Amino acid sequence: MNEPGTPVVQLRTFRFPEDYDALRELWASSGPGVHLGRSDEPAEIAKKVQRDPDLFLIAEAEGQIIGAVIAGFDGRRGMVYHLAVAEQYRRFGIGTALMEEIESRLRSKGCLKSYLLVVKDNEPAIRFYEDRGWECMDILPYGKELV
Repeated sequence: MNEPGTPVVQLRTFRFPEDYDALRELWASSGPGVHLGRSDEPAEIAKKVQRDPDLFLIAEAEGQIIGAVIAGFDGRRGMVYHLAVAEQYRRFGIGTALMEEIESRLRSKGCLKSYLLVVKDNEPAIRFYEDRGWECMDILPYGKELV
């Protein structure tokens, strides 16, 4: 039973295209930690959903998308992208629930290690992940636009 004032939250798989607009709004309003780019456009999200839909989760309360997380698994390593929870729903354990579920799903695929990226001055996110056993790695991330 939920405490008074605690939202009743359901985790489910993202549905494309039905959920896209609400998800995009969540990402856009989540603060400086979620950087939106070309890979977040509808055509790219459709590719993600086709590849591994079970690693794209939504948290929903009262019919509204209030949280989400995306992960990928290439057969060797996992990668977590865009964990976001609407500001008014933070501190209810929704981010933790999303991460626990995505980690469970990665493990069930045989994933031994997963990565995620955090903006270096996003202290709340750093604390969130470290509190859940994630460790800062002594590596430099590199990126390259391929198209």
